Amino acid sequence: MPARPLSRLLAVTGLVSLAATVAVAVPANAVAASTGTTPAATTSTAAAASAAASLTTLHFAVTVGDDDTTRCDVVGDLYTPAGASPSSRVPAVLMTDGFGGSKDGVAPMATMFARLGYAVLAYSGLGFGGSTCPVSMDDPQRDGKAAEDLVSYLGGADGIAYEDAAHTEAAPTLDIVTIDRRAHDGTHHRNDPRVGMVGGSYGGAVQLAAAPVDPRIDAIVPTETWNDLSYSLFPNGTATTTGVSSTTPGAMKIHWGLTLGLLASATGTGVDGTRPAALLGCEHTISAVCQTLVHGALQGYPSPSDLAALHRVSPVSYLEDVRVPTLLIQGERDTLFNLNEATATFETLRAQGTPTAMIWQRSGHTESEPAAGDIDWSAPDPAQYTTGRMVDWIAHYVRGADVGTGPLFAYYRDWADDDTDPTGAAAFAASDTFPVADADPLYLSSGGHLVHDPRDIIAGTWGLVTPALGLPTSADPTDILDDLLDGSLGTGAEADAPGTSLQWTTGALDASLDIAGSPTLDLTVSSPGALLTQTLGARGELVLFVKVLDVAPDGSAALVGRQVTPVRIPDASRSFTTRLPGLVHRFEAGHRIRVVVASGSANYRGGLFAHTVTVTTGSAGQVLTLPRLDE
Repeated sequence: MPARPLSRLLAVTGLVSLAATVAVAVPANAVAASTGTTPAATTSTAAAASAAASLTTLHFAVTVGDDDTTRCDVVGDLYTPAGASPSSRVPAVLMTDGFGGSKDGVAPMATMFARLGYAVLAYSGLGFGGSTCPVSMDDPQRDGKAAEDLVSYLGGADGIAYEDAAHTEAAPTLDIVTIDRRAHDGTHHRNDPRVGMVGGSYGGAVQLAAAPVDPRIDAIVPTETWNDLSYSLFPNGTATTTGVSSTTPGAMKIHWGLTLGLLASATGTGVDGTRPAALLGCEHTISAVCQTLVHGALQGYPSPSDLAALHRVSPVSYLEDVRVPTLLIQGERDTLFNLNEATATFETLRAQGTPTAMIWQRSGHTESEPAAGDIDWSAPDPAQYTTGRMVDWIAHYVRGADVGTGPLFAYYRDWADDDTDPTGAAAFAASDTFPVADADPLYLSSGGHLVHDPRDIIAGTWGLVTPALGLPTSADPTDILDDLLDGSLGTGAEADAPGTSLQWTTGALDASLDIAGSPTLDLTVSSPGALLTQTLGARGELVLFVKVLDVAPDGSAALVGRQVTPVRIPDASRSFTTRLPGLVHRFEAGHRIRVVVASGSANYRGGLFAHTVTVTTGSAGQVLTLPRLDE
């Protein structure tokens, strides 16, 4: 596979701005096929799509903060569709950029929606792309309130939009957007437009941050985003409390954490004027964010206050107030925000009765090249399966069109990809239930075997050694760099240093085996040294890494989904369960399944103390459980 262009990787991950405004032509038949509209609606939509939209750059005075006293300047582009007027009003779409980007990065998506007949406001998030105020990690009290003021502008409010950054030349009142009589909270609000939000990564989380703040928002489509930043940056596969959250800090994602910190420092355009930066290079972010990344890089885990700060600004802490219809889209090959994050958000929303659906597409932050059915942010097309689902969601809940919103859950299967299908729909399986797989246990046995029948378990003991200072012991495919430099993502090749890992492998499969969901590993270890050092708290707790490999007949092993799960074990004297990130994968006939417990990873900081760790098999309590599809 050839190396991917730098612009492609960074554009899709939302790490830098793309200054590319392109016109996306949408044929009438493509709109009809994608949205399933009635003939009358199709004619109207096609007519709107046939003419280009006008674009106006504006500055917005927004007020944010816990006490609503912080003033920020937000720069945005207003896309006005042809034919929109006070007598012919249109619904609206609000969107913003990924981390380190700007409004220009979502220009292709904004253009597509404008051609579909929506007024679109694409803006640079706080602290990026020319907007002021510090980067706040999509805090509802900052980023959510900024979005609230922009919604007011779309609803016709004065005193928000200006033609200059100094806010001296007022822009004309916007009077082309359809007005709502009643919001989602059942009450009438001033300046209430028919408006939905879309966006990916950082531009996805801001939708979840805005929804509890502003009941006027009618629908959201968060893509490739997080549930709990403490898990995103410091995941722990065990000691889980709710969703992906854990009271025990995990291990830092070194490459992702440092990349985000450097991007904020290099591309940030806002500053925190209320206090000087505590650390050099942190002037563009709120102090808690930069401080947490520095602490993580130095010690490998966050402090309790760091953990609490990340948790506070994350959707997990306010999802109970998200009642707006929500379509979640997540990438199966994403090591920054894995499938478990979307699943945690989805299950919370579903349990509380919020209208919701979820799609797992192939591409994400780690693999940026979209499959045929994925959203292509650089050239979106409603004929693409996932883009079409997003268009339908907005059309149904914002425009009020008589279109379906699709199944409760859909997931991409690379083994079902059909190169002759330009929409990519054939590669997606759909279900009105979730989860979709059955538990398939594989038991750990002596000699490094994984067996299906617990009667075949043989007792045995062997061990590994963990390094000091959290040093890596595995040559895992490197987050970000591996894909960027040599395009080796498709191989997922990896290896562990001798004596630093334990592995168990099945025999060759008689038939292919498909999985879709989150595997678990139940394990008991023995480590006398860890029992002593764990009294020091997180810095002394044992850290291991769990991964699932696909072993080909020639013996080569590929890391499934590129996912490695760190486990910081609060009490090494007790059995524990590790929940791995969600995986969608086919193990072909003749291949073998391998689970590995390693002492280090190239992508994480491990434990600070060297330990000897042993595992003794002989009981059905030591088991890998796969989410097996019955197809």
